Amino acid sequence: MARKAGKGRAAAPSSHPRRPVLGNDPFQRGAAVRTAPVPQSEPVPPAPPPAAQARPGQVDQAPEPAARLERLDARAEEALGSAEARLAELARRTGPLTYAEELRELLLRLLPALRESLKPLASLARLFAAPGGLDAFGMDARLWEAARPLLDFLFETWWRVDVRGVGAIPPGPALLVANRGGSLPWDALVLRLAAARHPLNRELRPLLDAPDLSVPVSGALAVRLGAVRATPENAHALLSDGSLVAVFPEGHQAASRPWGERYRIQRFGRGGFVRVAARAQVPIVPCAVVGSEEASAPFGRQGWLAEVLGLPLLSLAPGLPSAPVGWVPLPSRWSIRFGQPVQPPPPASADDPAAVGAVAEGVRATLQRLLDAEVAARRSVFL
Repeated sequence: MARKAGKGRAAAPSSHPRRPVLGNDPFQRGAAVRTAPVPQSEPVPPAPPPAAQARPGQVDQAPEPAARLERLDARAEEALGSAEARLAELARRTGPLTYAEELRELLLRLLPALRESLKPLASLARLFAAPGGLDAFGMDARLWEAARPLLDFLFETWWRVDVRGVGAIPPGPALLVANRGGSLPWDALVLRLAAARHPLNRELRPLLDAPDLSVPVSGALAVRLGAVRATPENAHALLSDGSLVAVFPEGHQAASRPWGERYRIQRFGRGGFVRVAARAQVPIVPCAVVGSEEASAPFGRQGWLAEVLGLPLLSLAPGLPSAPVGWVPLPSRWSIRFGQPVQPPPPASADDPAAVGAVAEGVRATLQRLLDAEVAARRSVFL
C-alpha cells in the first residue's frame, strides 16, 4: 500500500493542465481555477511595484481602473451633452410660447387662402339680410348652399378636420351625443359639415341651448345654417323625419370651463337625451370632437394665463375680455371620432331616473375615453 505524503512534504508540480475545482469546494463548478501551491522551501519574493515591472523602452500606461474611470467620464459627458440638447429641443417645442408660435406660423400659411375665400362674403351678407324660404326650424337652404365654399374652406383648410368611425353611424335616424367646447358653437357647424360630406351625405341638425341662440348675430346665423333650439319636441320631430340629431348634454356652461379642464366632460345633468332616445327608439352614438376648445380665443377663460406663464398662483385669476376677438375662429386642428352606437332603454324606462341615469353615465364614460385617446394622439394643437 502506498504511503500518504507527509504533511510537511511539498507536492510535486503537475504537468497536466489546471482544471476547475469540483466537488464540495466552496466555489461552484467551473466558477474558479485554483493554482498549484507554491513549495514552502522556496520563499515567494514580494511582487515588484508597477514601475519595476515595466520593460526598458515600454511606454508607461495608466492603471486599468483609472482608464476605466476616464472612459466612464467621457461617456457621461457625451450623454449629458446629448441630454441637454434634447431638453433644449423639448423646451422649444413645449414651452410657454409654443401656443403663440404655432398659431403665428400657421396663420402665415393660411392667410393667402383665407383672403380668396372671403371674397364671396358680400353676396352672403345680402342673402343673410334677405332670407328666402325657411323651414319649420328657421333654416335657410339658400344661405347654406351659398356659404358652402367658405364653410368647406374652414372644414378642409382652416381646421383640417379628420373624421373617423363614420361606419358606426346607422343608416336610419340616430342621436349623436358630443362634447361641447369654445365660446361659439363651431362644433355644431363642423358636425353638420362632416355629415353632409362623403361618405355619409346625411342631413344632421344640431340642437343648441337657448343662451347659444340668443347671442347677437351668431345665434341667428346658427339657426339660418341649420341649428335648432334644444327641446324634446324638436328632437322628436327631427328624428321622426329620419334625420341625424346632434346634442351637447354639457350645455353652454361648458364654454366657460377653466382652460386647464378642457376636454374634461362635465356631468350630463338629468339625461334628457336618453329619454328622447328611449321614446323614439333610436340608437345613441357617442361623438368625440377635439379642436373646438382651442378654436376660440383662450384668454377669456380662467387659468389660461397661469398655464402660459407657468405660474399656478394665477390659476384662479379671471379671464380677460375676449369679445369681439373671441368670435374669430382660430385655425386649430380638429378631429372627430364616432363611437359604437348604444341601444336605448325601452320606452317604459323613459321615466325611470335610475335607468336613464345609468345609460347617460355609460355614454359619458365612453365619450370621455374617446376624447382621451384623441387628445393623446394629436401631435400639435395647430400644426
